[in-house]
Amino acid sequence: MPTLRDTIAEDLRTQITTGHLKPGDRLPSEPKLATHYKVSTPTVRQALALLQAEGLIEKTHGKGNFVRTPLRRITYTGGAGVPFAPDLQTTIRTTTVRARGHIRALLKVPSNTPLTEFHCTTYEGETPRSVARIYVPRDLVSAAQLASSSWPGGRDQGGTETQETVTARLPTPEEVTALRISPTRAVLTITRITLNATGRVLEAALLAFPSDAADAVFTTHPTLKEETNR
Repeated sequence: MPTLRDTIAEDLRTQITTGHLKPGDRLPSEPKLATHYKVSTPTVRQALALLQAEGLIEKTHGKGNFVRTPLRRITYTGGAGVPFAPDLQTTIRTTTVRARGHIRALLKVPSNTPLTEFHCTTYEGETPRSVARIYVPRDLVSAAQLASSSWPGGRDQGGTETQETVTARLPTPEEVTALRISPTRAVLTITRITLNATGRVLEAALLAFPSDAADAVFTTHPTLKEETNR
């Protein structure tokens, strides 16, 4: 049975999707919505939080809640460095860091191993669409790769296996700033590990996208053994 929160969210969602409320429109204040729906203000806030998480509205502190302009969805293809499309641009910043904590565990290297961090932000116009932090052991990165502004789009490390973990969660403060999103707006995250034929981890990538404007597509190719068994 729908709760009052869900009923309010569904009514506002319908008004947005049918065009009754248009992009840029300001919603009535929370007290006015509470009076209209005959509920408490906290219940209204819960309903608005659902719409914020879906990316339908955006709260501007001191001004109110506004209907968001829908973003075109972008697609992440399994195994890719960053999303790619002709109208997307990627900025890349590199720095040297030391392997610690979660990153050290992903790369399976000793603590304090020198790493090169590639910090990539993908934009559509001036709007950030994804962020990625890609970590590579320093001994695997050449000077040419460090200087290349086209990496990671065409970089080939000789990896033979890719492992990817997909998670939906609330953004970190860093992701809120980098993606310019509300802290209540969920992100789709992909942790990608690339290994070579000997099992050495060549790189670890941590990617994040606003979940309401991104899809992830993974294609599986049957092995020769699987095809023979058919």
